[in-house]
Amino acid sequence: MTGTRTVTRHAPGKLFIVGEYAVVQPGHPAILAAVDRQVAVTASAAHGGGADVVIASDLCPGEARLRRGDGGLAALGADDEQRVRDGLTHVVSAIETVDGLLAEQGLSAPPVHLSITSRLHHEGTKLGLGSSGAVTVASVSAVAAYYGLELSHEDRFRLAMLATARLDARSSGGDLAASVWGGWIEYQAPDRAAVLDLVQRLGIEESLRTQWPGFGIRRLPSPRGLAVEVGWTGRPASTSSLVGSLGRRAWQGSAYQRSFLERSDSCVRASVDALERGDGPELLRQVRGARRILAELDEEVRLGIFTPTLTALCDAAETVGGSGKPSGAGGGDCGIALLDATAEEATVHEQIAHLRKGWAAAGVLPVPIHLQSTKGSAA
Repeated sequence: MTGTRTVTRHAPGKLFIVGEYAVVQPGHPAILAAVDRQVAVTASAAHGGGADVVIASDLCPGEARLRRGDGGLAALGADDEQRVRDGLTHVVSAIETVDGLLAEQGLSAPPVHLSITSRLHHEGTKLGLGSSGAVTVASVSAVAAYYGLELSHEDRFRLAMLATARLDARSSGGDLAASVWGGWIEYQAPDRAAVLDLVQRLGIEESLRTQWPGFGIRRLPSPRGLAVEVGWTGRPASTSSLVGSLGRRAWQGSAYQRSFLERSDSCVRASVDALERGDGPELLRQVRGARRILAELDEEVRLGIFTPTLTALCDAAETVGGSGKPSGAGGGDCGIALLDATAEEATVHEQIAHLRKGWAAAGVLPVPIHLQSTKGSAA
């Protein structure tokens, strides 16, 4: 391992199709799709200045300079520390996790410079496309490749999941899975507390080879005969805050939680079946059902999943015969509309035009994003 080459790795953002909130619980499924916008991370040699790691991002001015120590990476100065807090915590955790794997193999990590560019933002504001997950995956991939480590898809996911769980064990990791495997996937989150315990007891390398309770992943076929439109509410939302707020409600282990999980799981299973059969109308019906499931959750626990803008986004989709829902935790960010695309092209264009007119009236900005098609066999 010389650490002298330059490598670039990309990771796409994601959209949730169905299964939000339930997927936070280990073993409960969701469907996600990767988008055609990505984060790029380039790893190259870092020289001089007393820094072992230098991070530059197009989302914040200047560079963050860090030094390796027994406790991980530490900022060299107050400005460096502020830059890390302003949006580089996931990158730092990714580097520390790969460094830890390297150390377990008896190797020392060379100085490294990371350059990060993101297309998952609008004028510096996140769109709700899983930018934190994408930058974590891209950073793990770039740093590992720079160090000369060969990683499988699952290795990359697991390292990114460890890096994420160290910061927030409530994160489902669905965004990470979509960034790693791409296309359309069915995903079940591992028990993050159990995974962190595994690492504590066995180390990183051994935990990559050990079964993770609850974890499941498989590729799904892309939908047939459907058009997908993405709308941004103009209001960024904090997934960790919303999920954390739900965790503080008195619903853990309650009858309502069990009912919600059962209905969500049933909706995901039916959606998977519709995708595998190429049944677009049934998938539209299930996405409408997923909206109702989230709305009932919102009414029950008062999280603020549905803002007036997100409600209008969904209503506009149903007005033109499609289905719409928040994509992710809600509270802002973006939503999706699925439309029947089997009609004549002029009719589909007319539906999309009416949809966007409704969105414009509600202050929803259409985002020119496409969902990745699934390639390869099931994982």
